Amino acid sequence: MRGSCGTKGWFGKPLPCPYDGAAEEPENDEARSLLVAVCGPQFAEGPICCTNDQVETLRDNLGEAENLISSCPACRNNFRSFFCTFTCSPDQATFLDVTSTQKSSTGQTAVASVDFFVGEQFGRGFFDSCKSVQVGATNGYAMDLIGGGAKNYSSFLKFMGDEKPLGSPFQINYPLRSPPEFTPLDPTPRNCYDNNLASRCTCIDCPSICSELPEVLPPGSGSTCHVGTLSCLSFILVLAYALAVVGVLFGYIVQASIRRRREKKYERMVLGTDAASEVNALSPRSRSRGLVGASSLAQYVDGEDSLGAHSEESRHHLGRGASLLDPIETVQPRQYRLNNVLRRSFYRLGLMCATSPWLTFTIVFALVGLVNLGWKKFEVETDPVRLWVAPTSESKLQKEFFDEHFGPFYRPQQIFITSTPVAPTDAQLNASSSTDPLLFDKPPVLSWSHLQYWAKVESTIRTLTSTPNNYRLADVCFKPAGPSGACVVQSALAWFGNDLSDYDEDTWEDRIRQCANSPVDCLPDFQQPLGPEYVLGGVPENHDGGKRFLDAEAMVVTYVVSDSLDTEVQERAMEWERTLREYLQQVSEDAPWDAGIQIAYSTGVSLEEEINKSTNMDVKIVVLSYLAMFFYVALTLGSGSAVKDEEGVGSSLARWAANLPKLFKSSRLSSSSVSDDLADAPSLFPRLPRKLFVGSKFTLGLFGIILVILSVSSSVGLFSAMNVKVTLIIAEVIPFLVLAVGVDNVFILVHELDRQNLLHGPNAATAPGAQVPSLNYSNNAQMSPTQNQRPPFESSHDESIDAASMPVYLSAEERVARALAKMGPSILLSSVTETVAFALGALVPMPAVRNFALYAAGSVLLNALLQVTVFISALVLDLRRVESSRVDCFPCVKLPNRIALLEAPPSGSGIGRIARFIRRHYAPFLLRPVVKAIVLLLFGGLFVGSVISIQHVQLGLDQRLALPSDSYLIPYFNNLDTYLDIGPPVYFVSHNIDVTQRPGQQALCGRFTTCDEFSVANFLEAERKRPDVSFISQPTASWIDDFFNWLDPAKEECCRVRKDNPDVFCTDRDRARLCQPCYAGKQPAWNITMEGLPEDGEFMRYLKQWLISPTTETCPLAGKASFGTALSIDEDRDIVAASHFRTFHKPLKSQEDFINSFQAAHRVADDISHRTGSQVFPYSLHYVFFDQYAHIIAITQEILGLGLAAVLLVTAFFLGSWRTGTIVTGVVALTVVTVMGVMGVWGISLNAISLVNLVISLGIAVEFCAHVARAFMSAGSGLPVDHPAGQKERDERMWTALVDVGPSVLSGITFTKLIGMLVLGLTRSRLLEIYYFRMWLSLIVSGALHGLVLLPVVLSLAGGPGFPLQEADEEWMSNAIRNDYEYAPFLADDDSIRSD
Repeated sequence: MRGSCGTKGWFGKPLPCPYDGAAEEPENDEARSLLVAVCGPQFAEGPICCTNDQVETLRDNLGEAENLISSCPACRNNFRSFFCTFTCSPDQATFLDVTSTQKSSTGQTAVASVDFFVGEQFGRGFFDSCKSVQVGATNGYAMDLIGGGAKNYSSFLKFMGDEKPLGSPFQINYPLRSPPEFTPLDPTPRNCYDNNLASRCTCIDCPSICSELPEVLPPGSGSTCHVGTLSCLSFILVLAYALAVVGVLFGYIVQASIRRRREKKYERMVLGTDAASEVNALSPRSRSRGLVGASSLAQYVDGEDSLGAHSEESRHHLGRGASLLDPIETVQPRQYRLNNVLRRSFYRLGLMCATSPWLTFTIVFALVGLVNLGWKKFEVETDPVRLWVAPTSESKLQKEFFDEHFGPFYRPQQIFITSTPVAPTDAQLNASSSTDPLLFDKPPVLSWSHLQYWAKVESTIRTLTSTPNNYRLADVCFKPAGPSGACVVQSALAWFGNDLSDYDEDTWEDRIRQCANSPVDCLPDFQQPLGPEYVLGGVPENHDGGKRFLDAEAMVVTYVVSDSLDTEVQERAMEWERTLREYLQQVSEDAPWDAGIQIAYSTGVSLEEEINKSTNMDVKIVVLSYLAMFFYVALTLGSGSAVKDEEGVGSSLARWAANLPKLFKSSRLSSSSVSDDLADAPSLFPRLPRKLFVGSKFTLGLFGIILVILSVSSSVGLFSAMNVKVTLIIAEVIPFLVLAVGVDNVFILVHELDRQNLLHGPNAATAPGAQVPSLNYSNNAQMSPTQNQRPPFESSHDESIDAASMPVYLSAEERVARALAKMGPSILLSSVTETVAFALGALVPMPAVRNFALYAAGSVLLNALLQVTVFISALVLDLRRVESSRVDCFPCVKLPNRIALLEAPPSGSGIGRIARFIRRHYAPFLLRPVVKAIVLLLFGGLFVGSVISIQHVQLGLDQRLALPSDSYLIPYFNNLDTYLDIGPPVYFVSHNIDVTQRPGQQALCGRFTTCDEFSVANFLEAERKRPDVSFISQPTASWIDDFFNWLDPAKEECCRVRKDNPDVFCTDRDRARLCQPCYAGKQPAWNITMEGLPEDGEFMRYLKQWLISPTTETCPLAGKASFGTALSIDEDRDIVAASHFRTFHKPLKSQEDFINSFQAAHRVADDISHRTGSQVFPYSLHYVFFDQYAHIIAITQEILGLGLAAVLLVTAFFLGSWRTGTIVTGVVALTVVTVMGVMGVWGISLNAISLVNLVISLGIAVEFCAHVARAFMSAGSGLPVDHPAGQKERDERMWTALVDVGPSVLSGITFTKLIGMLVLGLTRSRLLEIYYFRMWLSLIVSGALHGLVLLPVVLSLAGGPGFPLQEADEEWMSNAIRNDYEYAPFLADDDSIRSD
């Protein structure tokens, strides 16, 4: 071939002429010089097979390619050698065969196709030298542009040889085998790793010469120590637990053997003595009435004389549990001053509130009203960044830095288009493989009809006008080429130029294949190659790894909208986005019917709008859950105050139904036939029990719930006044929490008041000399609280006062005050512990958790204050109502009095069903030694299992869970995970480095020989080669390398200045003859060693020009489009304040991937900073949301650790025992550990929501444990821990504590929350189901088990010595013994059990 024979059409590149003559010398010296300049010194002499015109065309074509590959000398020189030889070699005939010709536009015969025989050695080496050359501006490879993304040398050569408008003007074929008469072109290729500077490339373009980075573990790889499938920790725990089980079983067997031996010896001793009756009296099976273990413990106090030395009468004066020790004088009771102070203080407070209830209401509600004025400053925080990221968070500060210096990240509007699923036919099912049952679910989306339909949609979107300001896409979109440029719209239709008119049903498929394989041939209007991974999803692969683009399941369309820190500009974008969202909503409804396609979409405003929707919770279910708890509390609160001999509602209705037919008998009833029992007399309406009307406490329960609401409201008002914003978590969780911990206190107070009423109420049994009130239930007969009587909690130890002389009947005010005095310290203990534990959560910097902690602490504290003041006043009013026989809810209605018989003392134990069950069955069973051992083993196993499970708890929160169940974003996120094959961009921002000086430049660059070995560009390239560790998958866009290459004078169309005035830069409008390359004639000349490249002011002068130079085909290295926003220039100091290096993460499909990408990027940035001295940090759009997971484990440990420390200090202080405080803290910790273990089993991830729930677990676990522990400590006899009778005494105290507060804990918190949670289980919201229903159910069950099973066992084994209560309990015991009451929970003899 030689010479040019015109073009194929009116436009195009010239075609060569077929020529079979001999090679000739160049036309003139200028032609020779041009040839040498283009092809090198090997053409300095001798004939050639090309003309000067061909050399000029070759120069222009090589120049376009070398803009992309010049950074790698080996590739550049191989490229030049290849095409120079093809065009001008005098030996063309040996490796080139013209196979066909054609007529050109000028009528000449021109070459149509040739066979070019290339040897494998050169072809492979040519490809290898170019395959890794990167094009930073596109975060891709030169091979994508010059070779169509070829994966081998044959594909590379084929792409270059295919005839196409932007490639070869004629077809060049590369046969793999050559005929005998031809000799393939096979010179030795240059290698990128050669030491010759004419060949050697840098690490970025030649991986073979890159230094190896130290090996690091992938983020989230976890522990490397394993024994089989178990981690070392799990193995150690399992081994320790197994040894403990074996040890306990062995100990039990040994103990049983010893016991049997002792029993045989004991029987022989009994048979050998004459005092069998005395021995029988000493038997542990003695049926003497007294406390469990009384006879067995007495011997340790006063020897043998203690058994019979004291009469039954002496026991009337002993306190609770004191009958364990006979005589009492031999033991000095331990006292704890704080107990006495608290009891006196609460007694005075209760008496004051009960005496003046209306004054209390007025004062307290006035204060509550003042606090609620803070609602004027009420604000709800909805910004996810300000919710989940601490103000001082590193990621938040980095985001603000990025936004300030480079502008906010773009606002993507993304759409996924898929075909409507088609159910497979029976024939298709039979023909399909059983391993691919979904083969026919999603037909390929690409079809001519679908493209036509979507082209209309895109056309409409481009002209879409917003309301009310009439903004269009062109007004808000991102335009890389400047205001007059095109919008960035990534769509498969961009391959068609956004116009299908030039294509039809027969040609569209070829266009898709061509553009997918060679995006550079199908540049969109914004002039950046659009790879198939951006616009197609779900592309299947062939067996050989090739992709079937036409069978793609989804099209992906992305509109890139500019964002801004200017709120006006941002609002402009949001207005258009809202219009787009409305239009896409309409399209999503019509498209399945109109075109058989489905769309899933998201706009810039979608996520925040959907998350903030009130429907993000199943409101009806939540309200129903609250109502269920409210009604349970209101209806069950008065169950313990029923009259003992009165018939129940069910039996009353049954009796009425049985007697109703008698009312309609025709025969007259004789007087003798009338039943003596009026209850059996027939009546038209049933005789319902009085307790249904008078004994009910519905109003009181409702009032207690109102106090819960008021405490939450006051907390909101208080903290709103302090500018602490409310979050959705607070609105969802705080009422649940306060209801859980507050209702417990209400039940405890009401149950204690019931006990006081049994002892001192109008129906209390009387003793000689006791004051007897009238039985008309009127207030006139009540004792005034101001009557002259000694307050029961005065510090007095006057032994001359006999408890029997104290009055049986006390006024309502006195009884309420005594109830608060008894239970107030317990309420104080639990409330202070919870408040401190929650308040410590405010130390966590995460705003959502910090604000929750503050609101929770405030709500719990305010609720406790309202309960010990206002609720006490409500208690006395309700008590007056009951004693005056007024109907609950309708106090104006008074029922007639009934006749009461004085001589009939109350019968029954006076305790409720739950307490009776605990006393008769649960407590005796739980406190057996064998049961204790089993409980400890079971909970030990639970702890081991929980710790093992905790190691499998995942981090993260799937954002789909936070969306309404019917949100249009859920299908979008599903499609995003399934179809998007590219990860999010990540920017490595460098600042605090002087890039105007050579050291700073070398710390950043990567394409010059003197760049630092581990510069920013080189290090990122090294990390890209291990994406499993770095999560970086794409080449880095290095602005400084492209900038310096832009200065290369060989690229004549890039940096140009006026010939007559080099200080003036040329523009596109300037003629070429008036301009010259910027570095033409510079000394030293431009070179890859960076010697002579600009520094200081000259650097900034060229840099500013580069940033405004348009990126074109003739100069793709110009920076305006590719790097216009990559640098932040401080104009005042004329320096580069910051710059970023852009790359991409690999596709991120799960929460774990997002978290690991965050961790990996920060590790990379830290390593770069350490190696270069430049401060580098990574930034990606999702980092600010996943920053919490970098610290959440430490935050969890901190907040729970501080909370447990607070529990230990407070409980030890209020209980007066470090031993008991430590046990309570340990049980609380085990409760939280169990909840965390359930998280691993039940698929609950650790995030801010579950962290809040763990803090709640801590508080509610305290609620379960605190009341039981204080009841245990208050039932003591003062025995030291190591006393021989200590174990039996602790069992008695635990027995007492369980019956005292166990029913209140069960009714007040366990059953209340269980009912609420069971209703909540009906929710359709996945967020509610996983993070509220599952976690709270686990919490309630775990708390109840640990507080009412494990804690009693541990306290009975190792609890600290107690502090016996004084006057009030002595009075109770004296009256109980004197009047034959059977309430005492620790009576365990057969008679008491039968009395139940």
